[in-house]
Amino acid sequence: MRNRLATLAAGILIVAAVPAFAGTSATGTNTIAPTLKVNVTVLSAIQLTLGQNTGCAVTAGGGADYNMSFGNVDALGITAPTCGSQFAPTTPGVTNAAYYSDYKLTPVFTSQGVATNTLKAYVSTNFAKANLSVVYSTSLPGGIGALSAMGTTPATANTLATNAASGTALTQYVGVEIAPTNGASLTGADSAVITYTLTVQ
Repeated sequence: MRNRLATLAAGILIVAAVPAFAGTSATGTNTIAPTLKVNVTVLSAIQLTLGQNTGCAVTAGGGADYNMSFGNVDALGITAPTCGSQFAPTTPGVTNAAYYSDYKLTPVFTSQGVATNTLKAYVSTNFAKANLSVVYSTSLPGGIGALSAMGTTPATANTLATNAASGTALTQYVGVEIAPTNGASLTGADSAVITYTLTVQ
């Protein structure tokens, strides 16, 4: 009985001595082929960038992610634009003047379940001055009437593109209209902030 227990114990010791990674070493051969399992978790990703086209510069920062400046403007369209273009009022002193510029908007999305998407924009912080408003167009405006007032809430956001191609820059137009209003606090510096939303679904 004692000899059988000794033999069993010796057998257990022999089994425990077998290498756990037998595929990483071998004898009597000149070839070995261990394996490696590579693990990842893929996440969907999305990006929307603004950039300069042929008009006003689009720079980072300045109180928002991006910044564009039209410089001096006036409601008669007398002041020459420092960048971009302008439309003089149809009836000076009665209708609005506008200063506008093109820019690039580039959506990028990867590993999404679908490629269908919408790109919208609205004025999330409006001008403080009552005679100013943000206008936009998705194509080259031929006149001031082609510039539309941009919505000022998420519910009234304007659709700039539908099913845009990922990685392809879109030419868009944004500007400011100046009404020929008279009254207090209608001159001087002011700014507005536009929020863009890219949704892939």
